[in-house]
Amino acid sequence: MKIRPTLVLAAAAYCAVITPAGAQWLNYPTKGLPRTADGKPDLKAPVPRKPDGKPDLSGIWLVPGLKYLINIAADLKDVPFQPWAKAEYERRLDTKGKDDPNNFCLPSGIPEKEAVTSPWKIVETPGLTMILYESRTIYRQIFTDGRTLPKDPNPSWQGYSIGHWEGDDFVVETAGSNGKAWLDTNGHPVTDALRVVERFHRKDLGHMDLTITIDDPKAYTRPWTVVENPELQPDTELLEYICEENNRDAGHFVGK
Repeated sequence: MKIRPTLVLAAAAYCAVITPAGAQWLNYPTKGLPRTADGKPDLKAPVPRKPDGKPDLSGIWLVPGLKYLINIAADLKDVPFQPWAKAEYERRLDTKGKDDPNNFCLPSGIPEKEAVTSPWKIVETPGLTMILYESRTIYRQIFTDGRTLPKDPNPSWQGYSIGHWEGDDFVVETAGSNGKAWLDTNGHPVTDALRVVERFHRKDLGHMDLTITIDDPKAYTRPWTVVENPELQPDTELLEYICEENNRDAGHFVGK
């Protein structure tokens, strides 16, 4: 049996995925990638572009490491908590994250989904960009057909997303969250007032800046921003990830 290295548990909340060695096209060469003399993908090659000149964001991406999964605000000196949100965050830390929805195989929210320890695939089509997340085998629709965010949405775990281009940045706005997800495994809270703005900026073939702004006036006194750095995962594919099957984690989260 073989375990994808990126699926080693980031925190007890994430179940490992096991698959037979060599299965699922894990070593299948990605067509069309520029390569170095030794045949490896040239991750420093120029940004690929679509016929309209915009960067082509398609591919499989992963934010390396556990830093932002554990603490999305790891690079900030001060998080602008509302008093109740700070108290709730400290409670979650104190109880060792036993109430994290991930422990019970509930969906990760946006933007935690980008920082989990399994990759995600961007698929661009006219009027719609999709992100397929290996974690929990969840998909996300980002509409680029000119529609606005729903004014009275049925709250959902990932909310509703629309996107547009600003120069070479793909800007995604998300709202309509149910407020149940955490921003990370440490437990930064959100509410149903959450609005997230993501800016996807591909720097070269293999590297991207993902600038994330959290705007939730019920939980924070002002918007705050973090930057994550997804890396292209060439010559591989996504795996099916079923958290609910044989999940033995929940009974072991006792907190304190």
